[in-house]
Amino acid sequence: MPEGPEIRRAADRIASEIANQPLQEVWFAFSHLKIYEAQLGASQIQQVETRGKGLLMHFDCGLSIYSHNQLYGKWMIRKAYNYPQTKRQLRLALHCDRKSALLYSASDIDVLDAAGIQAHPFLSRIGPDVLSSETTVEQVRERLSCDRFRRRRLTTLLLDQHFLAGLGNYLRSEILFVARVHPSLRPADCTDEQIEKLAEAALALPRQSYETGGITNDIAWAAKLKFQGFARRVYRHWVFARAGQLCWVCATPIVKDAQGGRRYYYCPQCQEE
Repeated sequence: MPEGPEIRRAADRIASEIANQPLQEVWFAFSHLKIYEAQLGASQIQQVETRGKGLLMHFDCGLSIYSHNQLYGKWMIRKAYNYPQTKRQLRLALHCDRKSALLYSASDIDVLDAAGIQAHPFLSRIGPDVLSSETTVEQVRERLSCDRFRRRRLTTLLLDQHFLAGLGNYLRSEILFVARVHPSLRPADCTDEQIEKLAEAALALPRQSYETGGITNDIAWAAKLKFQGFARRVYRHWVFARAGQLCWVCATPIVKDAQGGRRYYYCPQCQEE
């Protein structure tokens, strides 16, 4: 599933390529949204924003297109009306004179006005966005320590968009590693130092991932490995998707485990229980 950084980068591309210019056409795959095609197609996108893993395109007619990529959704920016060869199902298309923004495989798409955004069942309930400049380490620390969240296992809590918006599977593993916290623990089990490190990592790693296109490893170390010819999948993360490979810090083999069908990774030496 694309996480907050990937959705924000997709939003940036959409804004860069098709915002603030005349649209040729807006097309929806879903019949209940086709009533909006003509009105949106005659409008312009004024702003593209993300809220956690949700993406909003605001049009000058007062309507907005909301989308959530879910597990398999993918945005593609192509030359106008140039569709890729793919087995994915096209769900939404926005065409300008030079470029098209195409959303494949996602089914959570809606057209909303301002009141609809406020009342939306996902947007109205998400926690602070980890990529927002308004979200602070102090806020995250307070949420980790509050009664609502402190007794929940971290591997579950870090995927809960009501806790923090924008985190997902790879960021969960990376945050726990950088904070040196074992995946079995709850915030209630952690020391004050661990809580502080969790709060810092929960913001620093998503923001680094956004800036670097998905790298959560130490940037200098990743650059060194890249220079030496290693593939991106080798140097991208500290622990995620590195089962059996040696920890970059202590050379202990990385362990893969799962909870609720979702995999996570950790170093049993650096993240002692």
